[in-house]
Amino acid sequence: MQLIQNRMVVKVGTSTLTNETGQNNLRAFDQIACVLADIQNMGYEIILVSSGAIAVGTNKLKMKTRPSGMRLKQAAAAVGQCRIMHLYNKFFSDYDKITAQILLNAEDMEIEEKKENLINTFDALLEMGIIPVVNENDSVSYTEIESEDRLFGDNDMLSAVVAVLCRARRLVILSDIDGFYDHDPRLYPNAKRIERVTKIDEEVESLAGGVGSRRGTGGMKTKLKAAKLANLQGIDTIIANGKNPAALYEVIRGGSVGTLFVGGGN
Repeated sequence: MQLIQNRMVVKVGTSTLTNETGQNNLRAFDQIACVLADIQNMGYEIILVSSGAIAVGTNKLKMKTRPSGMRLKQAAAAVGQCRIMHLYNKFFSDYDKITAQILLNAEDMEIEEKKENLINTFDALLEMGIIPVVNENDSVSYTEIESEDRLFGDNDMLSAVVAVLCRARRLVILSDIDGFYDHDPRLYPNAKRIERVTKIDEEVESLAGGVGSRRGTGGMKTKLKAAKLANLQGIDTIIANGKNPAALYEVIRGGSVGTLFVGGGN
């Protein structure tokens, strides 16, 4: 697969877009829009994969806790997706950028004709300088919310699938952690960040912990799985902290940020 050198997929998690009280983190939306707009101005093509529809919808609907039933989860996702796109449109337009929404289901990747149409849509948007904002279609796809063996898995896998589909050179997963560690840093204060991984093998996979943060559902296991999928197609994958979107400047300079999983190393 011939990768497009200036094309980058950036995945933003729920924990980045909401604060500790579950409210929308408006500063995070603004910082992400500012940095991605600036990087696009440097000649890069940007695709943003964004989680957060259910969490933002829960907030918009003034629910005290994240809904547990399927009907309410899908309702929250439908409301939240509108709100997320409103916020992205608002902040990206401040930096003179146009966004587009793409919602995906598993079958969009599995049916060849749909897959081809998707590739054409992404290419057309990027050629026009538009930033696609991608999410899984939670409001209609129950498998992506509830299934234990989801294709996407809290958008970590979705971001890798999109990176492969769009032939991106880099995939950056912004999380609530500084990178990949030899132990869970939330449990072990002396845990060390691993700067570079050239091969995701059983030893590396054994270092991944369980589920993610209280507001997001994707843990390090899903991020490793995503990195492995992208690496197999030669795509470099970086896991970094979403609290500092400006770290993306260092990523495009080839500096040491978070953990780099080197493409082609599996």
